[in-house]
Amino acid sequence: MCDGLARRKVGIVGFGHLGQYLVQRLQDEGPRHGLELAFVWNRDAGKLQGKVPVPLQLQELDRFPERAVDLVVEVAHPCVVRDHGASFLSGADFMVGSPTALADQATEMRLREAARRGGHTLYVPRGALWGGEDIQRMDDRGVLQGLKVTMVKHPDSFRLEGALRERLGAVRAVLYEGPVRGLCPLAPNNVNTMAAACMAAPSLGFDGVQGCLIADPGLPDWHVVEVEVTGPSGECRDQAFTVTTSRRNPASPGAVTGAATFPSFWSSLLACQGHRGHVVLC
Repeated sequence: MCDGLARRKVGIVGFGHLGQYLVQRLQDEGPRHGLELAFVWNRDAGKLQGKVPVPLQLQELDRFPERAVDLVVEVAHPCVVRDHGASFLSGADFMVGSPTALADQATEMRLREAARRGGHTLYVPRGALWGGEDIQRMDDRGVLQGLKVTMVKHPDSFRLEGALRERLGAVRAVLYEGPVRGLCPLAPNNVNTMAAACMAAPSLGFDGVQGCLIADPGLPDWHVVEVEVTGPSGECRDQAFTVTTSRRNPASPGAVTGAATFPSFWSSLLACQGHRGHVVLC
């Protein structure tokens, strides 16, 4: 992009492994994509010291409007989406890296209304969801009949809440199977792919999309995501259009995010422009 043209200013909220990756990519490659890192915020500001230039450190999230950003990218925790998402959308586009927050109906409606009122876009990154655009097209045409997402990881890769945590053990086990809405509060850091599927298929939503979470001690360095799509029936009642995909993502032992998801988020960030829809899968 020519230096004479205005760059799109980006703020990064969260400085864990994924946040650090995005910050580095923005610093190294942002200018040639017409992007400029405007601020970085982290709950523990001490982690920014020596890694992020002081002028780019945002100490108080409520003061983000002072940075006049075009896009806020959240890669922190669903509570940040719940507490600040509407505020972000009042002044900028917002890429929600923790879409499990949208399983709360009040949060989803609040963000949709904020996007509509502010004239900005709520971007939902596909993450590890394979075939998201095809799912979205089927949903738009009214032919999507069913959608199930199964995620299999080593027990050490899960960050679970409540009763789900107690089900982890030394043998392969199905931790949950049912509507994604009920799973998101129990595994908010692990099932963002499922939440993205729900946003790609609004006719089914968080109550209609089914999720299955499996802990497998024999899978130390892979994250597996299987997507099952069901479409319209054929002439015979026992026939139906189906697609099943299996994505094996290399992952370090105990890692919440698989290796291939990092560049996927960068690609999603690059796609966060030029849209006028209030909610866009990217």
